[in-house]
Amino acid sequence: MQEPTFFILTALAEQPLHGYGVIRAVADLSGGRVTLRAGTLYAALDRLTEEGLLVVDREEAVDGRLRRYYRLTDDGAGALSAEVDRLRANAAMAAARLRRTTRLAFGAGR
Repeated sequence: MQEPTFFILTALAEQPLHGYGVIRAVADLSGGRVTLRAGTLYAALDRLTEEGLLVVDREEAVDGRLRRYYRLTDDGAGALSAEVDRLRANAAMAAARLRRTTRLAFGAGR
């Protein structure tokens, strides 16, 4: 899963959000590392909706413009959960290798 997709799904894990809300949430969740432009976001939202990971929760008119709110589906929550598990496993493996490397480096110097 690409990092922007991970953060979009994460942003929608707690509550439905409209596009600008997703952009702000992704920026906050990523510590500013992931910045989504509107065109990129809406293409991703359309793709994730087609894949069944998101649905349109509701639409409302604000200042004459339609604001569409998206929410995570059960499949979307499952995909996010699987990605969290994958990332945890990868991080644990990397941490274990670093610990072994550090032990070997410090143990060899004694």
